[in-house]
Amino acid sequence: MAAENTGGEIRYLTPIAIETKKEKYCRFKKMGITYIDYKDADFLLRFVNEQGKILPRRLTGTSLKFQRKVGQAVKRSRHLALMPYVADMMK
Repeated sequence: MAAENTGGEIRYLTPIAIETKKEKYCRFKKMGITYIDYKDADFLLRFVNEQGKILPRRLTGTSLKFQRKVGQAVKRSRHLALMPYVADMMK
């Protein structure tokens, strides 16, 4: 073996990033929002990445019920040309 441990110590090339997990919550339930307006493109841009892809629930923390509504609203907004389907560095 070329790389042997010296003294039982494990060394890493880059330090291990210890992330503090931020508490995920559904912003729609917290704020009491019941209807997601597809005409409000600025609000919907929060749920879309730079390339125009809809962000998943595991990143946004949105509940399943509202994630479906967000997806539908984004798709309707794209259909009416309020939001682009694909973009380079949208934000």
